[in-house]
Amino acid sequence: MPNGHKGPTQSDHHDCHHAGVYDYNLLVVGGGSAGLGVAKEAAILGQKVLLLDFMTLSPKGSTWNVSSCGVSVLKKLMHQAASIGQTLKDSAAYGWRLQHPVSHSWPELTDALQQRVKALSFELRHELRKRGITYMHAHAALLDPHTVQATDAKGDQTSHTAETIVVATGDRPHYPDLPGAKEHCITCDDLFSLPYSPGRTLVVGGTGEALEAAGWLFGLGLDVSVMPQSSVPDGYDQKVVRKIEDHMYVQGVNFLYGSMLTKVEQIEAGSPGKLRVTAHSPELGDIYAEDFSTVLLAVGRDACMHNIGLERAGVQVDQRTGKIVVSDEDRTSVSHIYAIGAVQDGRLAHSGLSMQAGRLLAQRLYGGKNTKSDYSSVPTVLFTPMEYAACGLTEETACQRFGETSIEVFHSNYWPQEWTLPRRNKNSCYAKVICHISDNHRVLGVHILGPSAGEIIQGFATALRCALTKEQLDATVGLHPVCAEVLTNLTLTQRETEAMLVQGNC
Repeated sequence: MPNGHKGPTQSDHHDCHHAGVYDYNLLVVGGGSAGLGVAKEAAILGQKVLLLDFMTLSPKGSTWNVSSCGVSVLKKLMHQAASIGQTLKDSAAYGWRLQHPVSHSWPELTDALQQRVKALSFELRHELRKRGITYMHAHAALLDPHTVQATDAKGDQTSHTAETIVVATGDRPHYPDLPGAKEHCITCDDLFSLPYSPGRTLVVGGTGEALEAAGWLFGLGLDVSVMPQSSVPDGYDQKVVRKIEDHMYVQGVNFLYGSMLTKVEQIEAGSPGKLRVTAHSPELGDIYAEDFSTVLLAVGRDACMHNIGLERAGVQVDQRTGKIVVSDEDRTSVSHIYAIGAVQDGRLAHSGLSMQAGRLLAQRLYGGKNTKSDYSSVPTVLFTPMEYAACGLTEETACQRFGETSIEVFHSNYWPQEWTLPRRNKNSCYAKVICHISDNHRVLGVHILGPSAGEIIQGFATALRCALTKEQLDATVGLHPVCAEVLTNLTLTQRETEAMLVQGNC
């Protein structure tokens, strides 16, 4: 292996460190969005970089190639596949006459997704070589504050020293400690490579990922039920999430509120086979049992930090969350070891944000800059059937931070023009802007629920960083007749809506 040496001794480490000579300027553990962001930027700035990346198989055998896409690209492609199904239903209203029945091939979809992952992985490896970054498909474990041991798929080990180390190992789906969870259930990570249609599916979880997965599967024509295990997905506006759930319910997705999963048993082998789900309702004291072809767990994600030797290097980990404690500069308790992305304690993480955090860290380390990641106005998107995108604060967070009387919410339902001919629901799409009254009605949050919401929110993310006010938003010319136009003419406040409801006028 380049720059590696077999079987280092403690004296070797001591001599190397004392002399101040290292194999690499930067060693990055993890090849996801965060790790790639810092590795590529550091290489651009002239640093010698080693990137170690190794993903263990999921209980169902799924793994990933090195790729900047992570799960996010596959999510959007799955969302597109489901959206095409809805477009086919709408097509008759636009004069299209399709040869019925129109069918969907699950194996062809997942094969196309995996081919896309392989293509992205190949392109990325080529880019890493072009930039002079040494890449190793190997599990990394810190031996001391400056030394990392790499173990490849064959079990061969090499050790590498670096002046600076960045931990960016990402996260993987959480499995609850329940009978049959790991043995019989899948996660979204497995879904993208599943060779057969999952059939009748129970999605377990109250996360955004759970709603996304349920939406994709339903959009592809499957019978889907959702068993939320928490009230509302963290980080998303509660009222908007309720609208998503209402829309999905009206479309035909079954929601099993108030039930807690207790056991999953296999009663018939096959692809997909048959599983018996047992759940308990704390409120009613009833036992729920029903059979499904597939049970998909989406109950959160855990940071990937198993057996990477943080304790040997002295890196502090929060015992409650299992994540790494960092400063506002992404530094851990060890001055030359940094952590970025999903392994950080108390920080939002998604692909775009993690990639930017990596680039900014490299620029601070090697580019003479001091810009830190801003976690206050970060755009996010959920690829649910009714796409949801937001930037800034939720209504709940804004009220907690500034007080309910200091917040004004402007909102409206809207009807996309493309929905008018097929006569889709007039009141499903929704937009709202949250303002801080005493600060010149500064916009604290923008939320939109509807077609291409993620594309719409990107520009508003820049505006929020520039302290956008409601007056400036109202003065913006709306582009007619696109969906984003609704955000430029919101005049009705939530208080006014509630008053009209009380008076019976709405």
